[in-house]
Amino acid sequence: MSKKILVTGGAGFLGSNLCERLIHEGHDVICLDNYFTGSKSNISHLLKYPNFELVRHDITLPFLAEVDEIYNLACPASPPHYQYNPIKTIKTSVLGAINTLGLAKRVNAKILQASTSEVYGDPEVHPQKESYWGNVNPIGTRSCYDEGKRCAESLFVNYQKEHNLRIKIIRIFNTYGPGMNPYDGRVVSNFIVQALKNNDITIYGDGKQTRSFQYVDDLIEAMIRMMDSRDDFFGPVNTGNPDEFTILELAQMVIKLTKSKSKLVFQDLPQDDPMQRKPDISLAMKELNNWQPKIKLEEGLLKTIAYFKSVI
Repeated sequence: MSKKILVTGGAGFLGSNLCERLIHEGHDVICLDNYFTGSKSNISHLLKYPNFELVRHDITLPFLAEVDEIYNLACPASPPHYQYNPIKTIKTSVLGAINTLGLAKRVNAKILQASTSEVYGDPEVHPQKESYWGNVNPIGTRSCYDEGKRCAESLFVNYQKEHNLRIKIIRIFNTYGPGMNPYDGRVVSNFIVQALKNNDITIYGDGKQTRSFQYVDDLIEAMIRMMDSRDDFFGPVNTGNPDEFTILELAQMVIKLTKSKSKLVFQDLPQDDPMQRKPDISLAMKELNNWQPKIKLEEGLLKTIAYFKSVI
């Protein structure tokens, strides 16, 4: 059945991939973005579809529309972008949540919040389960993003309690794939761009810190399953790939797949950079119709490398 769906941050990396999937499923999609980090080029190919509408709007200001579902994805997500204007980042998370929740309440829409593994901070529990409260520095350089997302989760849960709103919260772990901004400062895009240009690959710290890398198509599938899950399950739920790699292993894989002549160079670790990240996805498997990532890292990197070759 066709639905009217609002996607905030719809011109960003995740938002554009979600809009494309929803359009091809036959839904009417309103894509909302202020282009702070999103790009019109990410969704320009969708403008030809009659069921796609693009609106330039900043979600820190109220927005009115008759919709059935809302995916709230608006927020800069890479450290250089969210640290560039930390106050704006907090406002986007907090006021954006307030405004989208207000809209959902007004039109009785179901609403999904894109939260983040950053709510766990530099975790002292491994792998991270949803029941873990996290280890976050509330005044560190990453706090504008970490605490903004934690506050958004709190707002969602309290709107559910106060107004019986149909909410969904997902915590997204490192995600990569076509549609990424090559210069967004995330580790996958950094390494691929440096390798394609045969520049030195920059590793912060000793490279032994670990991450779990999820291909974007796997995440979009999880988002849609979460939105379609039973109303009395609202999360939060981890969405990520439990395969764990060191940053050094990632760099070596990128060099191999790009056939690059790049050398590795090591620099100081940024403040509050977590040493380990790995999701426990048992709750997602249980509640989201046995969802689990299907795309292995090497396969996903090859697709992402091909995309980056076409845009840089």
